[in-house]
Amino acid sequence: MQEIPTEGVPIRVWGGPHDDSTLEQARHLALLPFAFRHVALMADAHVGYGMPIGGVLATRDAVIPHAVGLDIGCGVRAWPIGVDLGRLLAERDAILHEVQRAVPTGFHWHDESQAARTRLFERLPALEVLEREAEKATRQVGTLGGGNHFIELQVDDDEIVWAMVHSGSRNLGKQVAEHYDGIARERCDRDGCPVPAAWQLAHLPIGSAHGAEYLEAMRFCLSFARDSRRLMAERVQEAVLGAVPEAVAGETIDVHHNYAALETHFGEEVVVHRKGAVRAEGTVVIPGSMGTHSYIGHGLASAESFISCSHGAGRAMGRKQALRSIPAHRVLAEMAERDIRLFKPKKGDVAEEAAEAYKDIDDVMAAQADLVEPIARLRPLGVVKA
Repeated sequence: MQEIPTEGVPIRVWGGPHDDSTLEQARHLALLPFAFRHVALMADAHVGYGMPIGGVLATRDAVIPHAVGLDIGCGVRAWPIGVDLGRLLAERDAILHEVQRAVPTGFHWHDESQAARTRLFERLPALEVLEREAEKATRQVGTLGGGNHFIELQVDDDEIVWAMVHSGSRNLGKQVAEHYDGIARERCDRDGCPVPAAWQLAHLPIGSAHGAEYLEAMRFCLSFARDSRRLMAERVQEAVLGAVPEAVAGETIDVHHNYAALETHFGEEVVVHRKGAVRAEGTVVIPGSMGTHSYIGHGLASAESFISCSHGAGRAMGRKQALRSIPAHRVLAEMAERDIRLFKPKKGDVAEEAAEAYKDIDDVMAAQADLVEPIARLRPLGVVKA
């Protein structure tokens, strides 16, 4: 870890070197008048909207919608599926095909409401933005989405077979983020704001009515995202049982990596924003890129990172750059060479998620050895994506 001084709080950086745009966004965070102690930049950090993805920011009495991000509650669920490796390989294609059939991906939703499969909507807060999206959300829960979201079958170094689901809050989180960012910007325009609009970091005092509303809506999105992963995991395990009836699922790990939380650090209660970062306490999941290893780890609860670690490998190039630079046929050939099955309806944009478009997950893990200890390394066997 290195420390970069600024005119505000310092920036503590793991890994790197990070690109200039990422560091510029980190400096904007450091100059916020309500920034607390220091800014933490994880080893997978890359430029985001307003705040770097892979950034951790603690604030006094302020919450910033774009320091949480649009995909509120995005995270990962992982569990051993209870099948030996040889049996899994024999049934791999059948299982992945059934997962692809049972779990809508991309812009597709369930045809009917899934409210009967979850008690989530019985606890819907009476907030306009949530009520407006509720009917759509009942059909989006338990669906994968697109981009870097995935369902994978994996195997660890002890030949234990795992499944992993990476997803978030679908359109619900986006609507909440944009709604409250709009309110925050209006407030800044009306009352004056110490944060330049160009920084895209409009904030709400947590003691204000709108600040409290945002936190309530955000927590509902966290519940939505976690339950959505649970429902998809049930579909995955059902697909496994259809091929291997004796399979018994193991203990589940589920972590968020886009959220804000009231926590105590260095003796003060602050709002910790983790945008593409995991609370590194207990068991955590750190996925790699498509076609590379993921990790199960033990968080070391480092005070210097506000008890955080990276959420994955982190992008090395943007999506458009990846499409321009990496031929799709090369990505498909490399995955085939590694014996990784890819279940993806359209292959033309596969370069966006190529391993080459991401940082090396092993380098990221090495750079954060003081934040998280690896427990298991998982090699992909099959991937379902939009």
